[in-house]
Amino acid sequence: MNPSSFIDRALLISGEDSFNEMALELFRYQSTNILPYASYLNYLKTDINSINHYSQIPFLPVTVFKTHDVTEVGNETGFYFSSSGTTGQVTSKHFVPDKTIYEKSFLKCFELFYGAPDKYCILALLPSYLERSGSSLVYMADRLIKESHHPDSGFYLHNYEELRIKIHKLNEQRTPVFLLGVTYALLDLFNEPLAAGSNMIIMETGGMKGKRAELIKPELHHILKKQSGANVIHSEYGMTELLSQAYAVADGIFTTPPWMKVLIGDLHDPFSKVADESTGVIQVIDLANIHSCAFIATQDLGRNTSEGRFEIMGRMDHSEWRGCNLMVTE
Repeated sequence: MNPSSFIDRALLISGEDSFNEMALELFRYQSTNILPYASYLNYLKTDINSINHYSQIPFLPVTVFKTHDVTEVGNETGFYFSSSGTTGQVTSKHFVPDKTIYEKSFLKCFELFYGAPDKYCILALLPSYLERSGSSLVYMADRLIKESHHPDSGFYLHNYEELRIKIHKLNEQRTPVFLLGVTYALLDLFNEPLAAGSNMIIMETGGMKGKRAELIKPELHHILKKQSGANVIHSEYGMTELLSQAYAVADGIFTTPPWMKVLIGDLHDPFSKVADESTGVIQVIDLANIHSCAFIATQDLGRNTSEGRFEIMGRMDHSEWRGCNLMVTE
C-alpha cells in the first residue's frame, strides 16, 4: 500500500461504499504491519477474512499507545506526537513518520468546515500545550497561523490583557478572527466581559487540564457566550492518537470529515455497537492514521445524535471498560 496515494484517495471519499472499501483496505494492511494491533487481533482470534464492513473491525484501546509503539517496525525512532500528563504519568506516543499526511488531513478538514485559513486572523490561546513539546494541536495551530498570512495571527500563553487588546482592535477593523483556545484559558480570557463581535469564531478544545473543575458542554458554552457576547461557541474533537478532527459549529454536536467516522460501542460489551442515541464508548475510524492504527476505542463517552454526528457526554469512570485490558505483549 502506498501511503501517499492512500491519503490522497481518502481525502476524496464521497460516500459510504468508498469509505468502507478504504477502511477494509487499511485494516488488512494494519492487521499484519502494525504489530501491537496484530497481537491484539490475534488475542481476540479475529478472522480477518470474515470482516467485510468497517463496523465489524475491532477497535484498539487507546491506552495501548501508552505501552506500545503502535507503528510499523522501523518507525519507532522517528518523529512522534505525545500526549499531556501530570508528573510521573505515562503519556501516549503517536509515531508519524510522514508529517505531510497529518498536514493534508487537518488542512483539508479545516477548509471543509471553515474555508481557507487565509480568510482569518488566527489566534491560538494554548498555554498548557505550548508549555510542553510534542503537541499535535500546537503543530496544527502553527501551520494554520502560517497559512493565514495575517500579521496579527499568532500564539498566546498567559498574556490575556494583550490578547484582549488585540481582539478589540481586530473587532474595530471588522477583521474575521478565528480564536482557538484551550477551554480553561478561554474562561480566563473572558473572565472580564469582552464583546467578541460577529466577525469572530471562538473554538474551545482540550478541557480544563486540571486547572478548573470540569463543566458539561452546555454550561461551559453558556458561560463563554455570556462573557464573550458570541452567539455560538465552536468545539474541536481531536487527540494525540488521531490525525483528523471533528468539529462542532454549534451546540456541541460534532461532525466528522468524510474520511473519519465515530461509532458508539456498548458500555458493557465493547464489541457491540449502540444503535440508538444511548450513551456508549466513542470508537473512531481515522483513515489518516495510516502508519499507526486507524481503529481506536477512546476513553470518552458519547452518543449518536443523527447520521454522522455525535455528542461528547464525558469521560469514563477510571477510564476502564470491559475489553480494554485485553492487549497482550509478545
